[in-house]
Formats: sequence, C-alpha cells, structure tokens
Amino acid sequence: MRDPYSVLGVGKDASDAEIKRAFRNLAKKHHPDQNKSDPAAKERFAEINSAYEIVGDKDKRKQFDAGQIDASGKAKFQGFEGFHGFGQNAPGGARTFRWSSGDPSGFSSDDILNEIFGGFGARRAGGGGGARPQRGASVEASAAITLEQLVRGEKIRVDLPTGRTVEVAIPPGTRPGQAIRLKGQGQPGQAGGPAGDALVTIAAVPHPLYRIDGDSLRREISITLDEAVLGAKVRVPTLDGPVTLTVPPRSSGGRTLRLKGKGLPRAGGSRGDLLVALRIVLPEGGDDELEELMKRWRANHRYDVRDEEPST
Repeated sequence: MRDPYSVLGVGKDASDAEIKRAFRNLAKKHHPDQNKSDPAAKERFAEINSAYEIVGDKDKRKQFDAGQIDASGKAKFQGFEGFHGFGQNAPGGARTFRWSSGDPSGFSSDDILNEIFGGFGARRAGGGGGARPQRGASVEASAAITLEQLVRGEKIRVDLPTGRTVEVAIPPGTRPGQAIRLKGQGQPGQAGGPAGDALVTIAAVPHPLYRIDGDSLRREISITLDEAVLGAKVRVPTLDGPVTLTVPPRSSGGRTLRLKGKGLPRAGGSRGDLLVALRIVLPEGGDDELEELMKRWRANHRYDVRDEEPST
C-alpha cells in the first residue's frame, strides 16, 4: 500500500482535523455507492479507508511515523507491544505474529462514513464481496400546528427531507418542542438494511388569545366594574366553543378562575384546564355619575391595597 499521507493528500505535519477533513472529502468522492459505473472505485475507496485507519488514529499514526508499523498496519520488527500471540507451529520453528487493529478508544472510520452517507457504511478492503446491511439515516423535520389542531388531535401534513409528504397524527399529550418519531420514514437502508426514522419536532403557531402553561391554557376576559363588584355570569370563548363562566361577587381584577377540562389533551385521555384571568374595564369616555360615586366612596371608605416600601 502507498504511503497513507500521500493517499489522503496531506503532509506529515497535518493536524488531526486536516486529516479527518481530507478523509471525509475523499470518501465522499470515491465511495463505490457514489461511483457504481466505475469498477476501480472500490479499490480506491479501500485504499483511502485503510490510509485513514493508520494516520487518523493517534496511536497508529505515532507508530507509523516511528517506523514501528508499515502502511498496512503490520509490525516491522519483533518484540513490539502491539503484537498478540506467538505462533508456535510456523515452519522451521519461526515465530509468527498477529497484529491487532482493535482500538480501545473506539476509533472507526465507519462513524465518519455514516455521517457522510447516512448509513451506507464502509466497504473495507478484504471485507468480503458485498456490503453489510446498513440501517438508513434518520431525518429531521419540523411542523407548526395551531392550538385548535393540537386540541382536536387533527392530522397534519409534513414535508420530509426525503422528498416525501406524510400525514402525521398528533398523539394526545404532545407539547410544542417535542418530537414525534415516524418509524421507517427516514433514508432507505443499504444492502437490505431497514430504513431510518423521521423525527418531526412540533412547534405551536402563536395564538392571539391563549398561551400554553403545561397542560393548561391561559387567557384574559374583560368584565365591567359592576360585574366585578356584584358578580355575574359571562360568556367565555374556548377552543371547544363558548361556555358560561360564573364571576363571583367582589372579584378583583387579575383574579384567575378555572374552567376544568378546557385545556390541552393529556396522554391518558383527560384534559388540562383553561385559566381565565379577569380584567376590569371602565366605560369608554368616562361616566360622571360613576366619578361622583367614587368620590363619595373615597371620602368614606378609603382602603389600602398596596404594600408600603420597606423603610431604610
């Protein structure tokens, strides 16, 4: 085999990152699956792969630079600690050695090849006639859904990076930011391997009235001053249609009332709640009679609603 530095087109002083980048580019260019009409592609790719297994591994690179192993990874002299086992049955009593290419750090060019080709894998020199079955790479996509779709569990259409468009059912309990796994909707497998999966991340379209709070939804509802003081029954729009909300007498602005079961679906089949905050709205344009009433009230019934600042 040729000098691995020459095979990868890098100098002996190249950094680890430069060697890795060179291997990625060459592997992508010469991979047999990308050059099916070129019968020599398999040999070129095997040489590139073997070269990277030498100089892409820190320990083997040091051994090669020191002259302890050759370009194919075989030891050049006896007694080197990389040998495992002495063959006692060699002709003439000579001892033979077996070089171990295992790397305790877990180095493998397959990791890089799987990144590049999404599961094509490496066809190594001397590895047999055909490629091993490889699982296809997973793909990622995102889908924006409305709160109405989330509550009703409607199916949505999602465009995948594979070029396919699929319908996705939103399972109960799904929340924005979570991903739905679609098995077998990723990149196709190779050599009989299974297809990868598609991961669809859910995002919520902002709603002008509601905001999500865990399993619950929150919104505000406007009430008049007399409704706040005397109590009332008011109509409140929900994602399931309008319902009647009872406002207790003497309700302050900002008070939150609960409509059970009008929130988001849970995985077990139940629903969260709708939390309604009251907002007291005075008449537009002012009201002379109301102002006179408030003046008399202030004179006779003044009360404190604000905490005093701590003294320093």
